[in-house]
Amino acid sequence: MNIKERYILKKTLKELEGIRGRHTELVSVYVPAGYELVKIMNHLFQEQGTASNIKDKTTRMHVIDSIERMIQHLRLYKRTPENGLAVFAGNASEKENKVDIKVWSIEPPEPINMRVYRCDQTFLLEPLIDMINIKETFGLIVLDKREANVGLLRGTNIKNLVTMTSGVPGKVKTGGFSQQRYARLREEAAHEFYKRVAEFANKEFFNKPDLKGVLIGGPGTTKQEFVDGNYLLTEIRKKIIAVKDLSYTGESGLHDLVERSHEVLAEEEITVEKEIMQKFFEKLAREEEKTTYGLIETKKALALGAVDVLLLSENLPDKQIEELEEEAEKYKTEVRMISTESREGVQLKDIGGVAAILRYPIK
Repeated sequence: MNIKERYILKKTLKELEGIRGRHTELVSVYVPAGYELVKIMNHLFQEQGTASNIKDKTTRMHVIDSIERMIQHLRLYKRTPENGLAVFAGNASEKENKVDIKVWSIEPPEPINMRVYRCDQTFLLEPLIDMINIKETFGLIVLDKREANVGLLRGTNIKNLVTMTSGVPGKVKTGGFSQQRYARLREEAAHEFYKRVAEFANKEFFNKPDLKGVLIGGPGTTKQEFVDGNYLLTEIRKKIIAVKDLSYTGESGLHDLVERSHEVLAEEEITVEKEIMQKFFEKLAREEEKTTYGLIETKKALALGAVDVLLLSENLPDKQIEELEEEAEKYKTEVRMISTESREGVQLKDIGGVAAILRYPIK
């Protein structure tokens, strides 16, 4: 599921989360992958009959009407979608004296393995929410002789878990030590430092089924000494997919490590997002006339059909995103949703959340 698909699903779930029934009147149905829809509809007919026994008249009518709308909606499907189906129906009106029965259906990004019928004051959304939470992660370790950072990459989010300082003496020895003894002291201090870094990384990365790989980087030879020294547990060492030369450590080093590992992260969201944003900023620097940013200027370019790729921050208001997407569709413009978790995503947000790569100059 790409960023745009995740954004659309998150938006729908947010809408459903905001609906509250006055009683147990909101209907949630989960259809497992491969399950026959006709069986679900027959079950709903039975539940409709059961609902006629509800004592409260308003609740009874809301439940019966919601199930009826749901059955009508399910008839639109010729077969159960590949991953199953989640369907929700209920009174969406916020006014006490007004009824607005709506039905929503969601084809999930992962297979549904359970059959559920539930009436409650809220919709049952947890199975879908769990699906959109990014599970695959990458462990990150950057280090030199002075300090180390251990972090995680999940989706487009780079999180620093810890910063450690080494205590390894500098290369220039002070008086009173022979060169050989001083070198041995540095070696022992580095060994203890590597052990501390590995102890933390082992604890964070071990036995994590969602850990897809480990990236290690840093200036000089330290990173290779760390890898070759077998400080990490065997299970984690097997997951090392890149060892990269970096200019620095710290949190900036974590970002640099991810950027320099683009070839092994080629299919991951953060790489796709970074590539399109870097393309925009490169064009902005070299061919400014083939880019635009800001809501007003980008809208003008869209209206002229000049936009090749429209870049939208997920931080924008939903209504604004919908309007821009509708305009983009008229001219077969590619729309890319950009998260606010990467550095490039923050840059887009800072320049107004709207930008574009143009098909031709319009200035």
